[in-house]
Amino acid sequence: MPSRRQTTDDNPAGGSASVRTRRIREFAREVLGYEQFRPGQEAAMQAVVAGRDTLAVLPSGAGKTAVYQVAGQLLDGPVVVVSPLIALQRDQVQRLAEIEDRAGRAAQLNSTMSAGDQREVLEQLRDGTVRFVFLAPEQLTKPDVVDAIRESKPALFVVDEAHCVSAWGHDFRPDYLRLGAVVEQLGHPTVLALTGTAAPPVRAEIVERLEMRGPEIVVAGFDRPEIRLEVDHYADASAKAQGVLDRVLAEVGNGRGPGIVYSATRKGTEEVAGRLSDRGLRARAYHAGLAKAEREDTQRAWMDDELDVVVATTAFGMGIDKPGTRFVIHAEPADSVDSYYQEIGRAGRDGQPALAVLVYRQEDLGLRRFFAAGTPAEEELQQVAGLVSAAAAAGIEDGVDVTDLREETGRAASPLVRDLNLLEQVSAVVLDEDGAAHPADGAPDPAQAAAAARELAAHHERVDQSRVEMMRGYAETTECRRQFLLGYFGEQLSEPCGNCDTCSDGTAQENPGPDDHDVPFPVETPVEHTEWGPGVVMRVEDDRIVVLFDEVGYKTLGIAAVTENDLLRARTPD
Repeated sequence: MPSRRQTTDDNPAGGSASVRTRRIREFAREVLGYEQFRPGQEAAMQAVVAGRDTLAVLPSGAGKTAVYQVAGQLLDGPVVVVSPLIALQRDQVQRLAEIEDRAGRAAQLNSTMSAGDQREVLEQLRDGTVRFVFLAPEQLTKPDVVDAIRESKPALFVVDEAHCVSAWGHDFRPDYLRLGAVVEQLGHPTVLALTGTAAPPVRAEIVERLEMRGPEIVVAGFDRPEIRLEVDHYADASAKAQGVLDRVLAEVGNGRGPGIVYSATRKGTEEVAGRLSDRGLRARAYHAGLAKAEREDTQRAWMDDELDVVVATTAFGMGIDKPGTRFVIHAEPADSVDSYYQEIGRAGRDGQPALAVLVYRQEDLGLRRFFAAGTPAEEELQQVAGLVSAAAAAGIEDGVDVTDLREETGRAASPLVRDLNLLEQVSAVVLDEDGAAHPADGAPDPAQAAAAARELAAHHERVDQSRVEMMRGYAETTECRRQFLLGYFGEQLSEPCGNCDTCSDGTAQENPGPDDHDVPFPVETPVEHTEWGPGVVMRVEDDRIVVLFDEVGYKTLGIAAVTENDLLRARTPD
């Protein structure tokens, strides 16, 4: 069933594809200064203005926001943009303010605003004064907000950082799960989902969760050829720690700065930043444990070229856009190839040569395996579900929040939040705008809910552990690193890239991997494993294949063992 915005002769963007294309190019050139589009941009714009739900997977720095800036201008009605961070929303509002006379006014709607200011934005959305409204998904839990947006008859519903909707994704956010229902409540305006990183299973879940109808899926190449890929190997911790410092000092000393160093822990960021400062670099740590004012000042100093390096956890992530960043160095492996790709993508956004280095010690993967572990006990989940149900039965209309659960259970806040999120995903509870839990309509009893939630958690853990193993594969491969990285996302690079350390060392040429016709299961072949069930071949190496299984995530299988033991069979895709 098509979206409410039909492809008809009365399309406000133009009655034919050629007219719409001309208007897209005119607006992009005259208002945004675009002389040419980046890969995927124009295709996504054309799909949106034709009224098609669209998933656009465009690499970091590829101008995803321009898609809705241009398409939104050519549609008849306001544009709702769901964005996970207030800082991201503020940045986009400021950018649109620079072209307000041509693109229309933009406004934010978030929890830092007074109730009166929020009502004013919604009224301006209804009367057409505001054309673009940016909000977090939590705002859409409020019936009055959804009602006001529905009355404004939005032409376009944009989900930025759309990988947050996917439990397969590396930055899953339960609040995004509600967005599909919201789209339907709004009358299903055209949906545009934007992400910079999404492996095939993440794309499929985005489409499903957002209830997209017959979507156009635009996937620009994941390759960022300007970023050189390297891994520095160390056998012991002290040598590795010194190796991180030496690499940063060398890059900055040779004029190849500024850069970002990612560390897995808050303590690690402060230690590395301190040691770099002792050696004369302008370095600061950045992590979620710092005061908000300190984080904001560090980000300001970074953007104003007052720092040589920021040493950060992944809290220094979404919305960090400094095109002249010359290097990204990881002091520990990322939790997945998805995360690694997004983090290194903050380098070289100006298109000039940049560097991504993973400083690697095999034992560091143990920390990532620890973070990926942790399936809650079924008894704990049942207790939480029971308390939510009991409160509703007792007529407590405000629901049960984490503070209530801490008092009742004596458990810490973090695992309780995890439990509530899992119970929400299995439709046992719903969380309101304040984070309080209520029983979902038709919720299973607490025992059934707990069993389902624990099964889901176990699945997530298996997938997360498999992602850690893929990170190991990237670090330890002797084949072309770029071929490995792109293969993870289902994109094949026919020849070694020539711009990674294995290519420079010659090992990539020595181990190029077989041609597809030399293996029984080429890339993208749907397969069925005797134990792990259905999956898809993601990568073919010299004597191995990497398969992404629905239930257990990524697995690397020896081709000889597969063929000798008849472990896989090709299957007809669903």
